[in-house]
Amino acid sequence: MELLRSPTSLSSSFALSSALSVPPSFSVGGTKRRLMVLCSSEKSEKEDKMTVSVTGATGFIGRRLVHRLRSDNHSIRVLTRSKSKAELIFPAKDFPGIVIAEEGEWRDSIQGSTAVVNLAGLPISTRWSPEIKKEIKDSRVRVTSKVVELINNSPVDARPTVLVSATAVGYYGASETGVFDEKSPSGNDYLSEVCREWEGTALKANKDVKVALIRIGVVLGKDGGALAMMIPFFQMFAGGPLGSGQQWFSWIHVDDLVNLICEALTKPSYQGVINGTAPNPVRLGEMCQQLGSVLGRPSWLPVPDFALKALLGEGATVVLEGQKVLPVRAKELGFEFKYKYVKDALRAIMQ
Repeated sequence: MELLRSPTSLSSSFALSSALSVPPSFSVGGTKRRLMVLCSSEKSEKEDKMTVSVTGATGFIGRRLVHRLRSDNHSIRVLTRSKSKAELIFPAKDFPGIVIAEEGEWRDSIQGSTAVVNLAGLPISTRWSPEIKKEIKDSRVRVTSKVVELINNSPVDARPTVLVSATAVGYYGASETGVFDEKSPSGNDYLSEVCREWEGTALKANKDVKVALIRIGVVLGKDGGALAMMIPFFQMFAGGPLGSGQQWFSWIHVDDLVNLICEALTKPSYQGVINGTAPNPVRLGEMCQQLGSVLGRPSWLPVPDFALKALLGEGATVVLEGQKVLPVRAKELGFEFKYKYVKDALRAIMQ
């Protein structure tokens, strides 16, 4: 499935033109060598092209990933539960060649894919009821389980060789004093439990499938995530830290996260657990000060704990508690963060 007209067609046209008009100063043998180089380049481009199936493609991160994969000329298969919603986000006129598959069609899409990226899950920044807590876990574990089952049941010659599956820094639990990396143990709260089960399900993939688990922090971008909720309050001069402001805020710019996922898709060394966080986490109070500075607005109106708990119930723990998480594995792998400091990330987002 071609997303765009392949660049290799241009290479082929150039080669044909060269063959038909050999400059007098070059031998035919020299032209033949040039043709061999062009053909080799064309073959390399075809080998580098992937077919990637993506769950959660209509979400904040998923949309950015699909755009990136498309710009890199990969074929994309969107695995969704709502074809109509996906078609609105990825209209055929703007995404020629994209495949949008509802759940009953996932098997045919996964078979023949080079890789699968699993980003599906109900948002956690909401009021938690027993029913919502069950759905937060089930939406992640159920989809991951289905994806892994379909990968494992694919014929060997049509089985994806890579699974990049999202998880979260909630795995480590909350702490104002601890520092966590990929080797740190899991916490003992509800979100830690969700992440353990989520990751454990992904790791049931066939042993021949490379699995990369990206433990994602707070993703910063203008079109979604935490900033989309915070910016309007600051613009109305009503922004400020949530709770004490002392909780850790382990963040990552959405473009860095997408780049990390793409590295995990293409490089064999990117496997196992990798923290998807920037190298310089900050306290939430500092994050709010930096956001106010970039927006030219004060960060002066803190939202007290009791107000958040009244609004979100147990779900307030998502914003009132945090953890300091470092991307040790990503740095070991040589991953280059474009945005290492939150102020630079915020400036780029608000430009």
